[in-house]
Amino acid sequence: MESLERDVTESENGSVVCATTVNRVDAAEDGWVVQMKTTGSHGSEESEAEADAVMARTVINATGLSAPFILNSIGKTLSPSFSPINIWYARGSYASYHGPGVSNVKHLIYPVPETGKNKHSFTSLGTHLTIDLGGNIKFGPDIEWIEPPAGEGWKVDGSLVYDERAMDYWMDHLIASSKQIPSMYQSVRSYLPGIKEEGLQPDYVGIRPKLGPPNTGFQDFVFRKDYAAGGDKKTGGPMISLLGIESPGLTSSLAIGEYVERHLVDSVLSITPVNNR
Repeated sequence: MESLERDVTESENGSVVCATTVNRVDAAEDGWVVQMKTTGSHGSEESEAEADAVMARTVINATGLSAPFILNSIGKTLSPSFSPINIWYARGSYASYHGPGVSNVKHLIYPVPETGKNKHSFTSLGTHLTIDLGGNIKFGPDIEWIEPPAGEGWKVDGSLVYDERAMDYWMDHLIASSKQIPSMYQSVRSYLPGIKEEGLQPDYVGIRPKLGPPNTGFQDFVFRKDYAAGGDKKTGGPMISLLGIESPGLTSSLAIGEYVERHLVDSVLSITPVNNR
């Protein structure tokens, strides 16, 4: 990471700015005005916030699973006909395992995806075996589609609703429970028949935002290039959005960065401070 940071800071006009929140992105004639607020070098709440704005000819929207929300929030500045990117949600559970049937396992195991009726149809890699840094075996994630009630946090069109009930809804779905253990056991024993169900224990849970609904196949690692309304490929103003970067997104992040720089970023990049206050 230090080597990567030096690559940025030692380049022309390069800098790494931490503890910074992007508050707003507005389209301009030749690019984007990005308004930010930095809370201090250590991100302390007591640090005095410093507001800045920069004019960027190109913006790379690499905000992880939040990238569709960013794109949707400025969609109408991209094109009057912009259609919001819908998001679907799935709950993914992991289970730890202590028991027989895995004594010879020394590496990750990914099952062949199931594509039959009522299967996940390539929307997930299946309940696979992984080994953590401590050498412990875990199985997961499975996939359990959920549908937040109206008004419960992120809507399907990517807009956000602030509501205490929304927080409760997501927190409830992030609690590991044993209800998924029987189905996980059935999935795992298809490739490790020697395991025992009683050896599985709930471990942790994550929410898996998806670009497509159930039974639509993989829709991940989407690289999208939009221009501000009135802009075109000659005048500039592109926004490059990296959407649906699921696992192994972190592993492939350097390769993704190289691809974006070589094939998607326009030949001339510039960034100019708008003001400091």
